[in-house]
Amino acid sequence: MGVTGPPGPVMDRDEVDRALARLGAEHKAVEDSLLALQDHAGRRLLEGAGLTGTTRERWASTERTITVLWSCFDAYTAALREAREVRSRHKWPNREELAELTERLRGASVHVPGGAGEEALLAERFTLDGLVRRMNELYAASLDVVVTADAVWSALPARIDLLAAELGRTRSLAHSVGVRPGEHPAGDELESITAELTELRSLVVTDPLAFWRPAAGSSAPGGGRPDTERYDRAALALEDVRREVEAVLAVRQDSEERLLRLRDVLSRADRTLAEARVARGEVLAKIAASEVPAVSGPPTALQERLQAAAEYRRHARWHRLSPLLDALEREAEEELLRARDQLTAVTAPLAVRAELRGRLDAYRAKAARLGGADDPFLTERYDTARRMLWSAPCDLRAAEQAVLRYQRAVADLVSGPSDGPSDTGGRQW
Repeated sequence: MGVTGPPGPVMDRDEVDRALARLGAEHKAVEDSLLALQDHAGRRLLEGAGLTGTTRERWASTERTITVLWSCFDAYTAALREAREVRSRHKWPNREELAELTERLRGASVHVPGGAGEEALLAERFTLDGLVRRMNELYAASLDVVVTADAVWSALPARIDLLAAELGRTRSLAHSVGVRPGEHPAGDELESITAELTELRSLVVTDPLAFWRPAAGSSAPGGGRPDTERYDRAALALEDVRREVEAVLAVRQDSEERLLRLRDVLSRADRTLAEARVARGEVLAKIAASEVPAVSGPPTALQERLQAAAEYRRHARWHRLSPLLDALEREAEEELLRARDQLTAVTAPLAVRAELRGRLDAYRAKAARLGGADDPFLTERYDTARRMLWSAPCDLRAAEQAVLRYQRAVADLVSGPSDGPSDTGGRQW
């Protein structure tokens, strides 16, 4: 960083005046920047905060850097003042004065006192331009810490406080519907979020630099953004709890209507099973040699759980009622479908008999249109099939074969007798 060797050719008066003007402007810019850094809100917060971790270490280093920065500025101010004093001796400086000014303005004429640690790096001589570059480096490093801490403090604590306020409202609503720690998972989650926000705010306040993500490839002071990962996780967790609490609250508002619907569904399932039991007895009495499945009893277990749900509602235990109603609604619909399936299964033989009766009558009407209503052969086969279908118990296998024989006889009436077997298949029982 120090400039060694001769400063080059002796400057003339115009070059000296231009250099002094430029260095004076740079002095003013550096001074304004240092004063702005001194008054920066982030710096004042850093000086007054009880810092921990990364921030405490970096701020301690930054304070030493700022001290060195002011030492550099004081040395720069003194060197510039002395150069101006030499220039002010004469309107037209002589060669000796120009040589001295050249040494002061271009040579390594500025000595910055050294010290311990980082300050020892500055225990050397600088040109004025070199010292300006060094001050800019120190200023950028110091400003980065101040701006970064201020950005985190400006962003995260306020957001955490807003989330904590929302947490308080959610906790109050949760307690009103019985969602409490130890009684409901959402209540335990609220306690966990509360502890997380408390810890997060404490860490953000005391160690803001631990919550900063530098921008990749950026060298500008404060390049990056606050790290909100933990805050975002807490916010998402709270949103999940809020939806859970709102669902429980909705249960409180519409639980009576849902309980009525449940009772209706279970009543329909019970009636369907009763109808299936009656139908099974009828099938056993009217259909011979038929495998009729047994019918299950009424859904007593669901009825008992429905009573438990009513008790939960009566005692305002909404957090327990919510999952129970969800399960009951699903299982009640399944029970109704099961009851309908059983009714269909036990009445299947009666449906087959009805289908055979309908087919027999349809072919008799067809025979009548073809002029075979008085045909003794057709009549005999018709009577045989009808007697089987309208007798109890009905042998469905034999009745089906009788219907098929009558069907073939009607077909023969149209096309004449057939020597081959009919292609009409029969049911397997």
